[in-house]
Amino acid sequence: MTTTLITGANKGLGYETARQLIAAGHTVYVGARDKERGHRAAEELGARLVVIDVTDDSSVEAAAAQIAAEGGLDVLVNNAGVEARTADNGVPLPADETADSLRRIFDTNVFGTLRVTHAFLPLLEQSPAPVIVTVSSGLGSLAGLADPAQPTWGYPGVAYPASKATVNAIMIQFAKAFPQMRINMVEPGFTATDLNGRTGTQTVEEGAEIIVRMAQVGPDGPTGAFLSAHGPIAW
Repeated sequence: MTTTLITGANKGLGYETARQLIAAGHTVYVGARDKERGHRAAEELGARLVVIDVTDDSSVEAAAAQIAAEGGLDVLVNNAGVEARTADNGVPLPADETADSLRRIFDTNVFGTLRVTHAFLPLLEQSPAPVIVTVSSGLGSLAGLADPAQPTWGYPGVAYPASKATVNAIMIQFAKAFPQMRINMVEPGFTATDLNGRTGTQTVEEGAEIIVRMAQVGPDGPTGAFLSAHGPIAW
């Protein structure tokens, strides 16, 4: 039986990914920063709960200790993430960004992802078929941001694309360092969630498909790849 942890899983893409993986036979830990919301989601899904704040060392260490004590881990889905939004649900423009505003986004999307990945590596190394899926974004594609023919070209913000491009770079290096693991980045598409004020054009069911697919990849599957539901994405 495959045991999977999904961070940020009490709602949105994380919740739907948990639902689909449970239906596929996985034992799933719903990772949630808020214990009450996490408990409610876990009960609805038939999942286990682990309280985890990806921005806090002690919280992540406690979550790793809990899962180790309860049997270990096979699949890690780095899903927790944030995006900067203005009061009217717009995106801050480059001239409005500061080191502090970028640091807030990087604290979750970059440092949080690295913190969780590092903490759970010892458990994943004990699995016969370890997998790490990191939820990235098409906005993390520098090729896409620089190409006027791509839909991502029109996105005006700095922090979110920069954080996702950085996460991609980190995970490429992890994939090379741990060739026995399947470590991939995925682009779920523009999905209607709280992250973007529900302005996305896809359902969570559609967005979760590539996450679920790569969470179930076998030992002979791709690693170090950046993928959407339609195939590889240019870096």
